[in-house]
Amino acid sequence: MVSSRNFVAGLSLVALIGFALAALLAVRQPVEAQAAKGALSAAERAEVESIVHDYILANPEIIPEAINNLQQREVARMIDSNREDIETPFEGAWAGKEDASVVLVEFFDYNCPYCRQSNAVVQKLLAKDENLKVVWRDFPVLGPESRRAAMGALSAAKQDKYRSYHDRMFADERRLSQEKLFDVIRKTGLNEVATANDLKRKALEDELDSNLALGRALGLGGTPAYVIGDQILEGAVGYEALKTAIAEARAEDAAAE
Repeated sequence: MVSSRNFVAGLSLVALIGFALAALLAVRQPVEAQAAKGALSAAERAEVESIVHDYILANPEIIPEAINNLQQREVARMIDSNREDIETPFEGAWAGKEDASVVLVEFFDYNCPYCRQSNAVVQKLLAKDENLKVVWRDFPVLGPESRRAAMGALSAAKQDKYRSYHDRMFADERRLSQEKLFDVIRKTGLNEVATANDLKRKALEDELDSNLALGRALGLGGTPAYVIGDQILEGAVGYEALKTAIAEARAEDAAAE
């Protein structure tokens, strides 16, 4: 599995040259002649390479455009190969319509101010779109307090109170601390004994490690990050960008049917 976008970009440029060679060859020679002749001679290859070289120098804007398109295809391939892991929530760590036409997956950290800002955006999407499912993937990358808060969230998911815990955690603007964590646990109405045990449970630690590995495989650079259809959107992109990505995912699904 490819996990580095820079590596993908390097491969994409090589692919671009190959595609350009094939396309320009098709223009200069009839298809039947190519098939009959088979491989290019050294002189023909040199001629085609010269045409490609001159064309790229005259139209340098095609390179970043083509690389971007190929990167997007590679991102889609990576998402498709991990889709079940990405879109299957941990117990109750989701909201919306269970069999929705589109699933929005958010990778986030409770210590991330942009995630706090974006939580209201996700709430708005859920309120306005009755055919949307949101899956939250706890992605604690900002220190040990982030991880403890994420462990508390997974305990809340087991107790079917994830969204209440999630929203309270972001609504409380204090820095993450043990005091804030236990305040949110109490206000959410979690079973405090069960939650205290869950904060030390290896199965929940493994779930967080799995989320972190999944994020690395997708090349995520920070939080928040969203997977919608075949797209990854990173950062506090806002309501309109997420709404557009959801509409595009629906359109792609409709076209595939």
